[in-house]
Amino acid sequence: MIEVRNETTVRIDELEFVALARFVFEAMHLHPATELSLRFIDETEMEQLHIRWMDEPGPTDVLSFPMDELTPGTELDPSPEGLLGDIVVCPSVAARQAAESGHSAAEEMLLLTTHGILHLLGYDHAEAEERRVMFDLQRKLLLTFLATRDQES
Repeated sequence: MIEVRNETTVRIDELEFVALARFVFEAMHLHPATELSLRFIDETEMEQLHIRWMDEPGPTDVLSFPMDELTPGTELDPSPEGLLGDIVVCPSVAARQAAESGHSAAEEMLLLTTHGILHLLGYDHAEAEERRVMFDLQRKLLLTFLATRDQES
């Protein structure tokens, strides 16, 4: 089950985020019953979470909270069923980043959701090689999803 909760006044296409999560789950060979919670929150709440969990001031764009420590599976050996975790996205921070990057806020939030799922699967970007691997995979997943979505429209 993929739960999407929008706790902001920003319009969110919840079905698109469910479709993205399912796409990433399939690409990473996760069990079809893998659970994920995705929340969209305002800057005040995001800043509180950022301080509490990362000990850093100010709101951030995305935070990920793993639960069952699931890892990617393979085609022949998919990941077991479980609770992947929670992702929290701040649409207003995403909108500012999108404006700086030259794409839409919706695309930025899709990027952040993909990024969050990869963090939940154990990917990180603290070291240069980890960063390259994670960001290359993130880009491939998102571009493939967007291309697939555009074909269906």
